[in-house]
Amino acid sequence: MPAKTRYICIACENEQTKWLGRCPSCGNFNTFEERTVAPAPAKGAKGAAFIQSTGGTAQVQLLNKISTKDSSQHRHATGIAELDRVLGGGIVAGSLLLLGGDPGIGKSTLLLQMCRHMASTDFPILYVSGEESVSQIKMRADRLQVNAQGCYLLAETDLYAIRDAVEKIKPAMLFIDSIQTMRLADIASLPGSVTQVRECAAFFAYLAKQQNMSVMLVGHVTKEGSLAGPRVLEHMVDTVLYFEGDDKDAYRLIRAVKNRFGSTHEIGVFEMGEAGLTPIDDPSAYMLAGRPIDVPGSVVVCSMEGSRPLLAEVQALVSYTSFGTPRRTATGMDYNRVVMLMAVLEKRAGYKLQNFDAYVNIAGGLRIDEPAADAGVIAALASCYKNKAINPLTMVLGEVGLAGELRAVTQPERRVMEAARQGFTACVLPQANKGKVQVPKGFRVMGAAHIGEMLGALGLE
Repeated sequence: MPAKTRYICIACENEQTKWLGRCPSCGNFNTFEERTVAPAPAKGAKGAAFIQSTGGTAQVQLLNKISTKDSSQHRHATGIAELDRVLGGGIVAGSLLLLGGDPGIGKSTLLLQMCRHMASTDFPILYVSGEESVSQIKMRADRLQVNAQGCYLLAETDLYAIRDAVEKIKPAMLFIDSIQTMRLADIASLPGSVTQVRECAAFFAYLAKQQNMSVMLVGHVTKEGSLAGPRVLEHMVDTVLYFEGDDKDAYRLIRAVKNRFGSTHEIGVFEMGEAGLTPIDDPSAYMLAGRPIDVPGSVVVCSMEGSRPLLAEVQALVSYTSFGTPRRTATGMDYNRVVMLMAVLEKRAGYKLQNFDAYVNIAGGLRIDEPAADAGVIAALASCYKNKAINPLTMVLGEVGLAGELRAVTQPERRVMEAARQGFTACVLPQANKGKVQVPKGFRVMGAAHIGEMLGALGLE
């Protein structure tokens, strides 16, 4: 049967018999490519070439009879404390991990630093790059002072060549930089297409389980910040890590959005320098460094990132505008949440903000999503509006409801202890949390049931 010509969308794999300017399935423009589609295999033909039958050796087992002491469940510490924290203690043997992030944020640097700490003759690592030559990787390794004895480099994009190298070297861990550059020769589509990315990920998942080795895939991200390729890619892997941060700032965050072997609430904080990524043991002090003192519109809140309390500065700027529609901007927080808090401040506390532009920013490029920072946003806006500075050694916590009430936050004692450790002397908490907090010596806790009481305690009534 002769081959056919089809037009296939590179974003969603929608197939048409003629070229279209806009894909009717995903709505993207100019995404159709002309491809020659091979005839379908005969019924009963073998599927993907890399899948081999198990020969019916799989056995049904009772859940309570399965032992977890198998070597495949052992964790290997990466030697990077912040990364181990995010992973839950290390990398599980036989697992498939996906690391995504913006270009130049430090993904390849992190892989080489992992090689420096992990690679040895007893734990060989194969680093496969589809974007750089081995000499380019060596130059970066020399700059980072990486001289691992058990690190092997391979510049290749063909999956079968990579499989042959794996069978020859028998690595304990495999790095793929990046999954969008890999190609399976059995598929006619271009590298980076939806089909190629999906099938290549399935190939490495099979290879990881077959060889009982850990595989870390590096993934590109789109301009919206999500991983490029099909959404199924994140479902196929065991762990999804996102590298966050601005390439113009020194700090970087690693956040787990999926982790089958640990928590998804932990974050790792790093600082990018000439020697690579350096873990930050005290991120609260790092985030508050350079904070302005006695300036209206600045207040400190505490966000819980997993088991770690993290202090951050909320900044607000309120400026009168002569335009009919004032502007609202939020950086580091949800825009709709900020607009709602401004409406609560205006309705429940009497602040007339309808003729004022408002800008809210979480200093340092950090992003806070939990509602415990609501009271901090309210306090920062009120401080700038009144042009009164809040005591720089006072922290503000609380979730704000539409009635202006302050609702309780989780783990208030850990937040208070972190503030006291950083030298703060007072904290405004929801009234529901005040009686449940063990107050450190020399620390003052003020309770408030309403934003009016909170503003009064801060001297902004």
